[in-house]
Amino acid sequence: MSAQNFGHFGVPADLARVLTDLGIDTPTPIQSATLPDSLAGRDVLGRGRTGSGKTYAFLLPVVTRLAASGRRRTAKKPRALILAPTRELAGQIETALAPLAKAAGLTTLAIFGGVGQNPQVRRLRDGVDVLVACPGRLEDLIGQGHCSLDAVEITVLDEADHMADLGFLPAVRRLLKQTPRDGQRLLFSATLDAAVNVLVKQFLSNPITHEADSAQSPVATMSHHVLHVSREHRVPVLVDLTSAPGRTVVFTRTKHGAKALARQLNRHGVPTVELHGNLGQNARTRNMDAFHAGDATTLVATDIAARGIHVDDVALVVHADPPSEHKAYLHRSGRTARAGSAGTVITLMTDDQVRDVRSLTRAAGIKPVTTKLRDTDHPILKELAPGERTLVAGGVTVAAPVRQSTPKKAKSTNQSGQPARAKQGKQAGGRAGGQQAGGQPSGGASKRGRRGRGGQGGSGGSGGQGNGGGQARQRQGGRAGGSTVRHTSSSGGSHSAASFSAGRR
Repeated sequence: MSAQNFGHFGVPADLARVLTDLGIDTPTPIQSATLPDSLAGRDVLGRGRTGSGKTYAFLLPVVTRLAASGRRRTAKKPRALILAPTRELAGQIETALAPLAKAAGLTTLAIFGGVGQNPQVRRLRDGVDVLVACPGRLEDLIGQGHCSLDAVEITVLDEADHMADLGFLPAVRRLLKQTPRDGQRLLFSATLDAAVNVLVKQFLSNPITHEADSAQSPVATMSHHVLHVSREHRVPVLVDLTSAPGRTVVFTRTKHGAKALARQLNRHGVPTVELHGNLGQNARTRNMDAFHAGDATTLVATDIAARGIHVDDVALVVHADPPSEHKAYLHRSGRTARAGSAGTVITLMTDDQVRDVRSLTRAAGIKPVTTKLRDTDHPILKELAPGERTLVAGGVTVAAPVRQSTPKKAKSTNQSGQPARAKQGKQAGGRAGGQQAGGQPSGGASKRGRRGRGGQGGSGGSGGQGNGGGQARQRQGGRAGGSTVRHTSSSGGSHSAASFSAGRR
């Protein structure tokens, strides 16, 4: 099919110019498939793999239809609602939305927990056209009388399969019930399953489903590999892969595992930050900013915290812990090979994981190349992560996770318990800030996941542009700030290799 521009599908010229200024001229398959129906006001269920352009597929009709409806915004009553499962995703959606909304004369706001609610309350009081929200904080603000959904014209559910999980489903259903029944609803996801159908049957009216690609079709620009390693080689192999030029995202199953692995990689000289549910919002923001800027070249994350995050030019995704089910594999892997770029996905597999990994890749429709490593000098490592290995003494400072403990009794609470949660978030932010200023934590994590005290500041990590220009995995800065050393596969050890797999999610 010949390439068509956004105007062909009914996108207003001022919005198309915004996209052109961003270097986006041609709609992706999921955008081409859904825009005619969503712009016409129909309820749409859209499935496209991660990185396929789903965000603009729903932002364009939201902005276009709100601008055309002519209704005025009023205090506490947003005109459009976009629900997202994580703080990072909500922030990214609003960032993509902002220039489109500005061109159409609309206002936007992202609300989520982990930060003070007063600025959000003030913005809602002034009136907001498009509200991007995480369910928990939105329910809190509604319960306190700061927001109402009875004027919502369009509702969008992003990452619908994740929002239909049991942990989110009750809150999502309560929120959707508060939106007008005759409003337009758009659901987008990388995978569609029975859980999503529960929401579709209850809240969508005569929806049309568009699948831009087969759920099991591989991304042509993404290569999949399994490295069969012994447990004692896991950390040395990860150090080798992540010290090559380029951004890398490494996934673990647990929050404690992400914390421990980030500490190990920094100790070995790989500038690394972590992202998981135990971090306060300030620490999460600092870590993501460091990864975006290239001060940290590796991000270690859990499934929950990393859902939907987007960072340009991630060349390598490593499943340090194989995920428990195939949907998580597809979402993790989708952090690379986005918008047509090339990418590599590597799964580390030990002897006791062979059966699980084979079942996982089969369910995901992936046929990976499997290589057994007897040592850490195997040439496959240079093939998958090409370029000179560079280590920086001290890595980067890693923000210490904050234990989300239950605060003591508050003197007064409302129905949602907001004062207690707000106080908890304030304390968490302060602790995270203190640990960040104090430098990298030391002392090692115990099996129970207790945080070591004290800390000594790491060095380097913020120097100039790395070498290796023209390579697909060129560093965005940060590696050249310290001394360059060759590393060997020593000090890994079975204890060190296993420590990032312990703990609870």
